[in-house]
Amino acid sequence: MPRFLEISLNRIFRSRVGVAIVIVAIVAAVVGIGRIFSDGHPSTPALGAVSPAPVVSINPSDDDSVVDDSAPPPAPSTSPGRAQPEEVAYAFASAWCNHQKVTPKAWRDRLLPNATQNLADELNGVDPAGVPADHVVGRPSLVPVGATVVNAVVTMDSGKLNLRLVAPDGHWLVDGIDWDGS
Repeated sequence: MPRFLEISLNRIFRSRVGVAIVIVAIVAAVVGIGRIFSDGHPSTPALGAVSPAPVVSINPSDDDSVVDDSAPPPAPSTSPGRAQPEEVAYAFASAWCNHQKVTPKAWRDRLLPNATQNLADELNGVDPAGVPADHVVGRPSLVPVGATVVNAVVTMDSGKLNLRLVAPDGHWLVDGIDWDGS
């Protein structure tokens, strides 16, 4: 008999069908043993009970929009008899782009009436030949930041000149320059 068993097992494990039958028998035995020892109640998942409804983690009535409900910044204030920020931005931009056939000192002197001392110091020694624009195309558009700070965008022939204007005492002056060539 042992020789018969050896030959039978050898034939079963050499064929694909025999191996498949053995695997199916093992799976059926494991499932059958599991059913015998279970108490008939479905088991709970290992990670916790399944929720019948979605869990709400925020209050749906809360406003989560990106719109800011805070008050807009105060309008720019100007002392009586002083130029408005639009006028200062336009005058500065016009003097800034008037750089042809002029010495650096003469060019800087044209900018000084509308510039803070800080900006005047930064412009000291700047060569006006590097100015990338030749004339102003549009009126300045203002974006108020506060009562004493305004950002102005002046459209030029080859890009946009961004100016930061300040007026701590009601007299508007340009305090910063940024060029956007696009």
